[in-house]
Amino acid sequence: MTDSTLISTGLPIALAIIMFGLGLSLTPGDFRRVARTPKAVAVALGLQVLVLPMVAFGLVVAFDVDPLLAVGVMLLASSPGGTTANLFSHLFRGDVALNVTLTAINSVLAVVSIPVITNLAIGYFDAEGELGLQFGKVVQVIAIVLVPVLIGMVVRSRSTELAARADRPVRVFSIAVLVIVSLGALLGERENVVGYVAEVGLVTALLCLISLSLGYGGARLVRLDERQAIASAMEVGIHNTTVALTIALSVLDSTEVAVPSAVYSVFMYVFATGFGYAITRGRSTREPVRA
Repeated sequence: MTDSTLISTGLPIALAIIMFGLGLSLTPGDFRRVARTPKAVAVALGLQVLVLPMVAFGLVVAFDVDPLLAVGVMLLASSPGGTTANLFSHLFRGDVALNVTLTAINSVLAVVSIPVITNLAIGYFDAEGELGLQFGKVVQVIAIVLVPVLIGMVVRSRSTELAARADRPVRVFSIAVLVIVSLGALLGERENVVGYVAEVGLVTALLCLISLSLGYGGARLVRLDERQAIASAMEVGIHNTTVALTIALSVLDSTEVAVPSAVYSVFMYVFATGFGYAITRGRSTREPVRA
């Protein structure tokens, strides 16, 4: 456990800034766009909100993961995608507009999905003695996830110039916070980190690969086009691990619960890059690329 002021106060503030930056990139039109691509949105959200937690649950049960680490994996699976998914979708010529729409909706859904799935995991894995996500902490999740996004959207609606200027600094800040917090979580458990990584390394690696494959394969199965399938893969496979890390460290006050997200944050960049190259390598022969 950790009760460091930096973790309990600084990390939620840092995440609030990151979520504010996310809000600066969103508009009400991103939500209205659902009406134009309902099938693509429904497929990606269904995979991310419903199927992925079941996959994560199956993995932690199959590998008999330690209860606190298992809760961490479930927290990770319930965390939304983020702007990093938008970036990877852009790099591999996915439907970035779809990613932006999914990110916007996910930011709202996370307020419900994170507490519900995490509480179910805490109860199932009998971790109530060490963890808890009762009403007061649910309010805290809402405060650090949703409120800054809404404020960012309001600021953008009043000053698109400010939103544009803030975009790059907030993105750089987001990456810096993720790296620092991931390393901090691992160093905080340095005495046990080798054992923890050995226990959840394979689980998080499989979760990442399955997430990317589900996002892409599920979209193609229902006949979404290639660009929408790439967007779905990146949205389902790339999580906003900073959200999961913040909740684990500052809300649940558990470094051990944070370890799966810290490990996943390494895998997702490597696997998403490899996956993106793998699925786009022969795309020009399958269907034309649209700008």
